[in-house]
Amino acid sequence: MSPSPSTATTIDDAQKSATDAADYISQNWADWLSAGLRILLILVIALVLRSVVRRMITKFIERMNRGAEVAATSALGGLLVNAERRRQRSEAIGSVLRSVASFVIMGTAALTVLSVLKINLAPLLASAGVAGVAIGFGARNLVTDFLSGVFMILEDQYGVGDVIDAGVASGTVVEVGLRVTKLRGDNGEIWYIRNGEVKRIGNLSQGWATAVVDVQVGYGEDLDRARAVIEEAAAAMAKDQPWDEVLWEPVQVLGLESVAADSVLIQAQVKTMPGKSAAVARELRWRIKRAFDAAGIAIVGGTPQAVEEDEAADPSAAIAPPSALANPASPQALAAQPLTPAQASSQPSTLK
Repeated sequence: MSPSPSTATTIDDAQKSATDAADYISQNWADWLSAGLRILLILVIALVLRSVVRRMITKFIERMNRGAEVAATSALGGLLVNAERRRQRSEAIGSVLRSVASFVIMGTAALTVLSVLKINLAPLLASAGVAGVAIGFGARNLVTDFLSGVFMILEDQYGVGDVIDAGVASGTVVEVGLRVTKLRGDNGEIWYIRNGEVKRIGNLSQGWATAVVDVQVGYGEDLDRARAVIEEAAAAMAKDQPWDEVLWEPVQVLGLESVAADSVLIQAQVKTMPGKSAAVARELRWRIKRAFDAAGIAIVGGTPQAVEEDEAADPSAAIAPPSALANPASPQALAAQPLTPAQASSQPSTLK
């Protein structure tokens, strides 16, 4: 039995298709192999380069941390270096650098692979650009916070342990992040501040601080003696612990700040360790008050004195004037005497 025409046609088509596929593979297998090898090489290079760059960044961060630890163990380490602050700052910088390196390397590798596959990148890049603009517009606050945090960390504007005034809140820095900074307030509260909302920062813990003390003394006090007493109290304070490490310069008496009718204001200042100005000012006021009491210097006019009388009082002012009742024979004295029964019966009655 011979095959039907439809069956023969199907077999012929299958053979033709197989032949065409074999011819297509034989013609393009070399290109496919070349493209596969190129893609594999691109991925291997990207992964190796990413690993090397991330390792270099990690080594750099570890070196920064070791430098902070060495500085912390030095004589002035506790005063000038905050190891925790340096560690968090270096870790944040390392995280940002590793993320940027990974994004750049792997993004470049992905685009190169697409170009090897002969995919038109123009529509893809245009779509990515539009999507990036839309996402950036919707998350502009997040992007602003992130970029502000990056620059704050890179510029070392503040760190863990610093006392700062961020405008919207003030306190001690607990944690520095790329998006949010945590502050501990004076009453123990925790403030979460978005980095993009910080317009100005006052760091009270960098370099040194100044303690200012105003002392009011009586108008008639000897100012040179008062200056000497203040300087002696400050010199004694600078020799006692722990103030000998807190005071970085001798106390300077600047002079008169103001003059009033009954007192004058003397101002003194001293350079102190950052963050210790308030404690130094309180202790210095305490010592100046005790020194003034010992030296007999009146503060703010002292105790008011009694007003002296201009002239003695007249002794006769306490003597009462003469009275008519003092003479028993006077008509007034006789009229004031009580009536006898006979005199009372002789008096006409007014009752009816």
